[in-house]
Amino acid sequence: MKHAFLLAGALAGAFFLGAQAPQTTAVDQAALLADDPAPTLDAYHLFTDAGGRVANAGVVPYALNTPLFSDYAEKFRYVFVPPGKKAQYTKDGVLDFPVGTALVKVFAYPADFRKPNDKVRYIETRLLIHKADGWTPLTYVWNDAQDKAELKLAGKRVPVTFIDPHGATQSIEYGVPNANQCKQCHSLSNVVTPIGPKARNLNGDYAYAGGMENQLVHWAQIGILSGAPDLASISRLPRWDDASAPVDARAKAYLDVNCGHCHNDKGLASNSGLFLTYEQPDTAVRGIMKPPVAAGRGSGGLFYAIVPGHPEQSILLYRMQSTEPGVMMPQIGRTLSHAEAVKLIRDYIAEMPAK
Repeated sequence: MKHAFLLAGALAGAFFLGAQAPQTTAVDQAALLADDPAPTLDAYHLFTDAGGRVANAGVVPYALNTPLFSDYAEKFRYVFVPPGKKAQYTKDGVLDFPVGTALVKVFAYPADFRKPNDKVRYIETRLLIHKADGWTPLTYVWNDAQDKAELKLAGKRVPVTFIDPHGATQSIEYGVPNANQCKQCHSLSNVVTPIGPKARNLNGDYAYAGGMENQLVHWAQIGILSGAPDLASISRLPRWDDASAPVDARAKAYLDVNCGHCHNDKGLASNSGLFLTYEQPDTAVRGIMKPPVAAGRGSGGLFYAIVPGHPEQSILLYRMQSTEPGVMMPQIGRTLSHAEAVKLIRDYIAEMPAK
């Protein structure tokens, strides 16, 4: 959806910057680090209101240049770094967050995407909590009254109906992931790790109370990030939907975020030999004229991941377009095909010189 990450960031910022409820309780760091997860989201005091709209002190909103696609859900992101601690800048990979950090991601749908600020329904809030023994993923599902989110380790199917930006009604069975599915997507060398908050994906402006400011600069100024070099030396992941950026760069950014967390040499799809991280320089490894490791119905009878100049012959595009279990890619996190991204990848392959 065009500029969806900007919309999500604006909405999150609106909730964050709105009328603050009296803050009588700080974020409960003991609850975040406890062995047993809290049964309801409010136990952590990450928000000051029952509906999870108003962030508590120290809970900072952020947005990603290119986010993961999840059936067009809007996402509101926040980070909590314990007072006195800082995340460390890393050139590659996610920032090095200290123990006690909580990454918060809310999945929501407005009733009508043409009126994105009206009747916004929260579906789930996911936490990634950095404990002493690693990152723990937790998912909390919101009730119909939108005043409580309960822990759902086994996942859940939630019927969702919304009007898309073109005025068409969409009805889906939104899939809240179970604990194993969370670990599957967030696995790197069999260790759970965040996906989105890399310096290059945070290197963009956000609408804070004092105005627009680069997120990495802001994080350093408020004392939750250290070690970042001069901003001009930090790479920036392109926005996948920025029509002013080259198609090649936008397509690689989209594949990095939506596919690269599994399709890399340390991910769950490492045995495929198809690596789609943004910085991957090897065109063959990126899929150019690369045959699949194991042919099957997932290949659609096609022979190569990407056939330059021929998107209709490319397995990668075929699997992106599919919504059939066992064929579609990604396998988790969507029931719909991302039409706008499919067009982007089609254009990306079509522009490659045919071999």
